Order: sequence, then C-alpha cells, then structure tokens
Amino acid sequence: MKFIAIIPARYASTRFPGKPLAMLGGKTVIQRVYEQATAVLGEAYVATDDERIYKAVEAFGGKVVMTRTDHKSGTDRIQEAATKINTDADVIINVQGDEPFIQASQIETLMHLFDDPTTQIGTLGKHFETMEAVENPNSPKIVTDNRGFALYFSRSVIPYIRGKERNGWFGEYPFLKHLGIYAYRREVLAEVTKLPQSSLEKAESLEQLRWLQNGYRIRVGLTNIETVGIDTPEDLQRAEEFLKQQMQA
Repeated sequence: MKFIAIIPARYASTRFPGKPLAMLGGKTVIQRVYEQATAVLGEAYVATDDERIYKAVEAFGGKVVMTRTDHKSGTDRIQEAATKINTDADVIINVQGDEPFIQASQIETLMHLFDDPTTQIGTLGKHFETMEAVENPNSPKIVTDNRGFALYFSRSVIPYIRGKERNGWFGEYPFLKHLGIYAYRREVLAEVTKLPQSSLEKAESLEQLRWLQNGYRIRVGLTNIETVGIDTPEDLQRAEEFLKQQMQA
C-alpha cells in the first residue's frame, strides 16, 4: 500500500499571519513539518496558495504545488493538490502545516489503521489528562465503538455521566481528545470533498461531522503523544522552548 503526505499551508491566518514561514530553531515551521513527514513517508508535498510559501519550500528542496485561494478547508486544498500531482497513492495523509513536532509513531499509527480494508478515513485520539482539559470546547472529544470507529465528535463533553457530580466524571470514563490529523483512501477523499456542509458540521463547526453524517467511517488510532500545534505567536514561543528541551534530552 502506498502512502503520501500532503501538507496544506496558507499564509493568511487571523491569529498568526505568515505562520508557515515563522522561524523555529533556525528553520521555518513548514520545513520542520515537511521533514517530519518525509522521515516516515518518503514522499510529501506542501499545498499552498501563496507564492512566498511556494518559494520557501522550493528553497529547502521540498516538493510543493500551488492551489486555489478560495478553499474553505485544508481537506479541499489537499484534494486539489492530489489531483494536480496525479498521485497514485492508495492513502493520502493530511499533515497539518502547523504541527512541526508530529512524531513518526503517530504517522505510523495512522498508516496501520488502513491494514483493515473497511477503514475509509483515519485519525488520531489521545486520552485527556484532566477534567479541565476535557471541558475546553477548543479540544474536540471523540466517542468510538468497540472496533475503534468514531461514533461522534463534539466540542461538548461526551459522554454525559449520569448519576455523578460533574467533578467526579473524570474517573468514570476515559475521555478521548481528537488530534487533527487525517488520512483518507484516495477515492474517499475525492468523494468527501464534493459533499455539501451538513447540519451537524455547521452546529459544531467540525468538518469531520460532515463525513460521519453522510455515512463514511472514521477509524481512530490511539497515541500517547500530545501534539504541539502553533496557532499564535505565543504558541511559537512555547514551541521554541519545547524544541530546546528536545535538543537537550
């Protein structure tokens, strides 16, 4: 089975314009993401709508494809990129362009989900460590069936623990955090990007609910590694500290 990573990278960002080109330990964020992906998969492309990012990726020797500026999601962008490069990969992995510390084990866990031919889309989950983190609406929650397929994603705390005070919920159920990395069978990616927004997606502002609501099956792999995403300049400062700690370890 052949895998490829496509890394969507936009210059425009409300909270952190130019984020992919921000420097992190002497390299741009997008270069660090690219190097992490290619260390496992061998082949990766950056999909961008900005000439500055395009030239920066070319400058460090990466593969890059220019995409339209009007995409509403990274999923749409990687589908255009997959079409443009005419990939024959069986599975396309969407590595977020602001995840410079994505680990080989996380990518490998995603890949192994497709050992099962019934897996159409794969993603990752990590068990929450505190109830305070569970209650954060910016950290989507997942509930799965007994085979690891997602039943639902929500910004709300799911499941509801009946008959217990909320401060005692944490020990009653292994709440699962969704990490925003996806992998798709190539034909499934082409299909889901043609779907209109669904009512659940609009309600929760979670794109993956569009796929679930239309009957696609999302398998969830487990990781014990927290992602260190970069959404703001403050996140970049924390990432610098994290990188220094890694280099000293």
